This record gives sequence, C-alpha cells and structure tokens, in this order.
Amino acid sequence: MPVLTADNIHLQFNNRRILDGVSFSVNQGDRIAFIGNNGAGKSSLFRIIKGVQRPDEGRVVIHGNAIAGFLSQNMDEQDLTSDSILPKELMLAETRMKELESLMSSDSPRETLDEYAKVTAKFESLGGYDYEYRFKEALAGLGLKDISDRVDLMTLSGGEKMRICLARLIVDHPDILMLDEPTNHLDADAVEWLEEYLEGYNGCVFVITHDRHFINSFANRVIELDGGKISLYKGNYDSYRIARDEFIKTQQALVSNLQDELEHQLDVKQTMLSHRNISGYHQREKMVDRISAILERERAKLPSGEGRMNFRSLPRERTGTEDKLLISVKDISMSFGDGPVLFENLSFELKAGQKLFLAGPNGCGKTTLLSILRGRVPGLDGSVFVSSSATMGFMEQFVPFENEEASCYDELIKRSDLTVTQARSMLARFGFRSEDVFKSISVLSGGERSRLYLCCILEENPDILFLDEPTNHLDIESKEILEDALKEYSGAIICVSHDRFFIDKCADSVLGFCNRSAKIYDNYEMYRKSARRNAEHLRGVKEIPAVKDNEDSSSSSRNKSSKAESGMNPAKLRRMKAQRQERMREIEALIEQKEAEQKTLEELFITGEAGKEDYDLYACNASVIEKMYDEYESLC
Repeated sequence: MPVLTADNIHLQFNNRRILDGVSFSVNQGDRIAFIGNNGAGKSSLFRIIKGVQRPDEGRVVIHGNAIAGFLSQNMDEQDLTSDSILPKELMLAETRMKELESLMSSDSPRETLDEYAKVTAKFESLGGYDYEYRFKEALAGLGLKDISDRVDLMTLSGGEKMRICLARLIVDHPDILMLDEPTNHLDADAVEWLEEYLEGYNGCVFVITHDRHFINSFANRVIELDGGKISLYKGNYDSYRIARDEFIKTQQALVSNLQDELEHQLDVKQTMLSHRNISGYHQREKMVDRISAILERERAKLPSGEGRMNFRSLPRERTGTEDKLLISVKDISMSFGDGPVLFENLSFELKAGQKLFLAGPNGCGKTTLLSILRGRVPGLDGSVFVSSSATMGFMEQFVPFENEEASCYDELIKRSDLTVTQARSMLARFGFRSEDVFKSISVLSGGERSRLYLCCILEENPDILFLDEPTNHLDIESKEILEDALKEYSGAIICVSHDRFFIDKCADSVLGFCNRSAKIYDNYEMYRKSARRNAEHLRGVKEIPAVKDNEDSSSSSRNKSSKAESGMNPAKLRRMKAQRQERMREIEALIEQKEAEQKTLEELFITGEAGKEDYDLYACNASVIEKMYDEYESLC
C-alpha cells in the first residue's frame, strides 16, 4: 500500500534538467536508500516532497493521514529557534500548562478549564510526559549522552545540532522518516545504533546516503538518480550492484549490436544511392531513422558518467625490497598541555606497499597521529622513525593549494611531467572535462577540490601516501574508482577513514583506537568487536552494583565509588552531583504524573468505561514507570 507517491516530477535549474519525469512510490515497510552523484538532485527531490520547493511539473501525494519527518543537511531548514534542545512546540505547551495551573482554582472560569484541557491534550499528543526520557535515550544512542536539556542551541556544533534534530525525529516517530546524509556527523557507535534502530523502525524509511555499509544494514530497496532519471532496485547495496552491473553489461551489448546494425544499414543505404535505386534508398533511410531512434533511447538508459572519475591505474616499479621498513613507532603518547591524554604507549610499523587504516571515534587522535608521522608535532614521549629516503604525499580533510587562482590544468602541469594531451586526459579521468579543465581552483566545490588534489598527488607517486578522510566529499561511483586506484597503488598508505566499506576494500590492516590506546587488527570488523567489548566492560565498571545481602560488599562498593569521586576536580564533582539531583527531581515529577494518570485509568476500568486505547495507554505507562524507577535507582 503506497504511503507516498511522486508523479512525473520535472525540475530544471540554469538550463540543466535535474529531475526528468521522476515517478515512484514509497510503500508500507519500505526502507529505501536514495543514491546518486553529488549534485544529481537528490536533496532537491526531498525539498519538493517536503513542500519547500515547487517542481516545474508533476506532484507529490502523501496518502491518508501519513506524516513525513525530515532531516536536512542544511541546519537552516531545521527548527533550531528554541533555547532548549527539546522541540519549541513542546516547550510552549509545557510552559502554558504551568501558567494555567498557577491560575486555576476551584472557581476557575470555564474558559480557563477548557484551554487547560486543550493544552494538556496537545502536550500528551506530543508525548510530553515521557518525551524527555525517550529523547535522552535517543541522544545517548547518537553519542550525546551528557548534553543538558536546556542548553542554548547556538553554542552547539553543526554535528551536535544534526544529532539533536535526528533524535527529535526518532522520538516523534513519523510514518515516513526522510533523512539526508544522517551518518555524516556520527561516529561508529552512533552509526551502529542508528542502523539497529532503522532495522526495527515501524514505518517507512527513505534515506539519502553515500555510506554503502549503512545501506547494506537497513535497505530493502535502492533508488538511483542519474541524469535526471531514476532506476529502481530490490535489496540492499550489494544486491543493487549485482543487478546494476548485469543491466549495464546487457545494455552495452544491446547498444553495441544496434550500433553495428546502424552502420550496416548506412552502408546499404549508400549502396542503394550509388546504384540509383531511389525507392530502396528511401526505404533504407526510414530504417536508419528508426534504428537511430532506438539506439538513442537505449543508450540513454546507460549511466550518464557525467562528472565521474574514470581512473585507470598504471602501477609503477619501486626500488628496494617489498618488506622495507618505512615507519616505526614505539611507545608514543600524546596530550595537549593540561588537557586529556589522546593516546599513550602507541607502537606499530609500516612497511613498503602496506595499506594501514586508522579507525576510531572523533577526537581520539587519528589526525594528530598523521601530523606526528609527518614531523609536525615535536616534544613527544617515545620514538618515531621515518625512512629518510621515503617520499611523502598528504591529503587532509580540506585540501590547500598554493595558488587559488590557478586553473585545474595549470596545477596539474606544475606538479607533473605530463604533456598537454596527457594532462587533459588525466583531468578527464577525475571528472574535469571541456571548460572545467580551466576552472579556477577558488571556485571549485569541496568534492572537486578533493578530486583535483587526488589527481595531482597520485601522479606524483610518493612512497608513503597520507590520507585524512579522502572519501568525505565523493559520491559512490567516485569512491569506488578511488578504491580501485588505491588498491593498485604500489606505494604505502596510511589513511584515516570512517567509511567502513572503503576500509574493508582497501586496508591490509587497521590501527584501531579505543580508550586512549590503539592496536593493530586484521580488519575493521575485528576492531569494532573489540571496541564494543571494551565499551560494555566500561559500562559495567561504571554502573552502581545492585544491593546485596552482604552489607560488607555493598559498603565496599560505596567506598570504591567515594574514592573515585574524591580524585575528581571539586568543581566537576559538584556539577555532576547537581546534574544527578536535577535528573532525580525530574524523574520524581514524571513518576508522580504517570502514577496519577494510572489511577484515573483504573477508575475507568472499575466503572467499565475504558476502551482499548485506555488499556494500551495503561500498559505503556506501566513500562515507562518501570524504566523511570530503574533510572532513579541507578542515580541514588
């Protein structure tokens, strides 16, 4: 049964057709991954569905009373006007309820009582009584466990704002959950939590994403937007790739056969003309026109390839042995001044041709380690050996160029020995064609800058290539071509990445960071299993043990907790205690509200006036109250 239908959507921008008759349906139970090149029009289609952008033609229908919830990459499109992380509408309803409660008395006017009933009903419809509990549960899953519920949103980072908006959507639970690149600002733990949540989501999921591992985890359909047209595929990303590759192979064969037939008919037509067979000539001319039209239609079904890298790696021989030691790191530790320790006693080696990927949560020190290996951070504990004969190349998250006014062509020529023809060919492989070759670097998008820099640095062919999140600005097709190039690259690579699919495809080994330390793993999944075990262990250590019959055991646990707290900064300890007490007061108030509601429902049960929804609400409240008591006891 369709929940949403897009019917013949057309959209044009600056004489470029972005959406060309796009039609599809989102049905009950669909979990759709929406993919396509950067700039293909995916976000524009989302804005059309949301109603903030009008198509040139076509319409979008949301069936019945279905509600769509949106997460945009652009934080300006989100509701962030409140001084609280809680939704503005909920806050206003809560404030008005309290105002009316202070005004109410036994002889309150009828108008006040009616307004209070309406505001209360609205507050309940927004899930107000347990909203904060569910909201903080979602925030914790997304990595914002310790954030204050009354914090000024203007003080938060873009990533924190995005996670708050995502948590709001999760709690609101719309019929259609529409997310635009939700994993961009999430660490591995948060992404895994979101994958598990979406897998069990009781509604439709429609997600724009370039994260292939993420697509594999939740999607049962893939919609690809290419050249203004869409193609529909069943299954996850792996299923999509198999079906798409098979279609391209079949379609290319069909196009090739049509091309051969067209050339044959052109030859026959020319023969008819030379033999003065005018009637036969005109018949062949009509046939040529028909075959040309079919060929054009079938060729249009192939992927456009517009703006994609088309890299063909040419492996180069290197001097020296394959197991030559290029980098040796022994027992290094890193912290900034009096700040927290990023990592300590870190040791590993990098040999010629080895591809080592650094993985771990944001802020663990991965990018700092790259700077250390390049000699940019002095005064370390431990030792770092780098081969004096090794040449290096480096690409950071924002790539710098010495001359921002130089053209793409000038930059490549300056950094290589390529001829004019070779340089133009190389730039075309990285998506710079025709007049794009002469674009000034200063006007390039983030993705274009990355592609140009990769083009230049791979041509320089260093012995060690340092990469910091190289796939951040690339679409799926460009990622896959880059992966193939790096797999064939004969030099050593040290790469920081959160892209799990990229890591699995290119890494020989993974240096995984966890709890201020790091060690080598054979692959990313082994690292994540170890990180999850470590997190579970830490949670177990931090949890307050249950009360036991043995008083000595309970006393010992309290003494350990007291000792741990006594070592803290006094200001931090006071702040933690104040936050804990505030949360306990909130829980007490919520429990009181819920228990009062339960008593009212129990009276309905006794009188026989209760309906099915009342029994469902009673069961829901009982579950919420139990969770609140558990949380309250953990804070005592």
